[in-house]
Amino acid sequence: MITWKTLIIAGLFLLLVATLCAGVLKLRGFRATSTPSALEIVAARSIRDFAIPGKERHLTNPDADDWTAIQQGREDFLARCASCHGSDARGRTPIGTNVYPRVPDLHSEPTQNLSDGEIHYIIENGIQLTGMPAMPSAHRESAAESWKLVAYIRSLRTPDRNEKAAEANTLASAHYTGSQTCQKCHADIYEHWKKTPMANVVRDPRDHPDAIIPDLSTNSVSKFTKEQVALVYGSIWKQRYFTKIGEDYYPLSAQWDIRNKKWLKYHVADSGADWWTAFYPSDNLQRPTGPTCDGCHSVNYDIHSKQVTEWNVGCERCHGPGSEHVAHPTRNNILNPAQMDDVAANDTCIQCHSQGQPLTKQIEGKAYDWPVGYHVGLHLKDYWKLEDSTLGQTSFTHFADGTAHKNRMQGNDFVQSVMYEHGITCSSCHDVHGTENYAQLRRPVDKLCLDCHGPMSPNGPHTATLKEHTHHKDGSPGSQCVACHMPKIETQGVPGTFVSSHTFKFISPAMTDKYKIPNPCTSCHTGKSMDWATKELTTWKTASPWRVGQ
Repeated sequence: MITWKTLIIAGLFLLLVATLCAGVLKLRGFRATSTPSALEIVAARSIRDFAIPGKERHLTNPDADDWTAIQQGREDFLARCASCHGSDARGRTPIGTNVYPRVPDLHSEPTQNLSDGEIHYIIENGIQLTGMPAMPSAHRESAAESWKLVAYIRSLRTPDRNEKAAEANTLASAHYTGSQTCQKCHADIYEHWKKTPMANVVRDPRDHPDAIIPDLSTNSVSKFTKEQVALVYGSIWKQRYFTKIGEDYYPLSAQWDIRNKKWLKYHVADSGADWWTAFYPSDNLQRPTGPTCDGCHSVNYDIHSKQVTEWNVGCERCHGPGSEHVAHPTRNNILNPAQMDDVAANDTCIQCHSQGQPLTKQIEGKAYDWPVGYHVGLHLKDYWKLEDSTLGQTSFTHFADGTAHKNRMQGNDFVQSVMYEHGITCSSCHDVHGTENYAQLRRPVDKLCLDCHGPMSPNGPHTATLKEHTHHKDGSPGSQCVACHMPKIETQGVPGTFVSSHTFKFISPAMTDKYKIPNPCTSCHTGKSMDWATKELTTWKTASPWRVGQ
């Protein structure tokens, strides 16, 4: 039997523990800024997991691995969850890092080790005594929406050490098979991708009789025949034509300006232009496209055999060689940039969307304008160096402030941006598998930015309404975020064709005066002076006078 003495000792012990806990609490304070201890985290998660009903725990997700559901879940996540969890779902937000307990990193093992049913239950019902709310259930479809969120969250799982080792082994043994082998299991994604510019930049006119846009008989710049054209590059801004001699392709000397519907000369200047021209003769027919173009416009270009697995940016350009995955589809034997860290994920795009040079400039006696040897899963910095810019000096590639002005330099811009610094990736905004939006944006341009930057958002703008920030009427061109933060000032190689800057910086009229960089104000309000633009900006009470004046 338990004696009174034992009960008294136990009571005193509990009193001592309670006193110590009270002392620690008093010393530390009862505040959200306190960092939860490991014991608290384990205890809280254990209580949470214990409280999930068994029947809920074992539910399966009807939308598991459904690409459309994952896309919808992502949009819902950005709309409902990103203010706390962040657009990258890592919880590194002003709210996420200042609530108690902390908002979890949804990529991490403690979340990803939960079953689909457990994640669904937490989304649907929230968690007591935390900042995690229940899914609004005013609409009956909340359960279906929650499952889509589960599908998206599950897609974020970071490979563990064993999975990374399996990926490395796959890269060492797998070979390229071509995008068509992906179609059987990923039909929906494949059909979307087939319609994108990525899949249609390079075309053989023998396979695609409609590939050549203009009437070749109208070409008075440098005549050639259809029979001479082995490959056609481009169908949006410009179209260039390449002939085959031996195993190499060479550019013909005329290009078609699609927007202005006219023929133009095509020849890269021998000096003051691309760095690689110093290593080749001036004649186009002595400048093979293998070293200068084909590595980015194909999958698995072999610099020795000069053969490719396929032309255009196919699945394996971003996911690595797929033979092992095709034979035995698992998560561990294919690469997925969406599950990589932000630097590696962005490098997948920067490898081609940048101007730079191989670290050794020449490889086996040839100058290559793309990162030979690099493929997804490796470190781009070990193969490629971005073009330098000198502040205050305008060069062939950069404006004086470091913003790019040549084509194909989104990566050079992006690495300078605050977005890049905070771990945003190219795929945060673009989906190369294909969308109905311009530039394969995940959402229409007037909605995309607002996923993370709504009025009074912690990420800005810090105004009650968007109109107060833009000083333009809602729905007008000037009310779009990209109008000021992504002006179209980067050439596409033919007159009058430009794409957006990706530094996300606002270029003031004062910078135009000082550095001759186009600014969005007078680029849109043509005919207005720099003085007019500067005076207008000084009337904006929400704009810093120090920023608009320099």
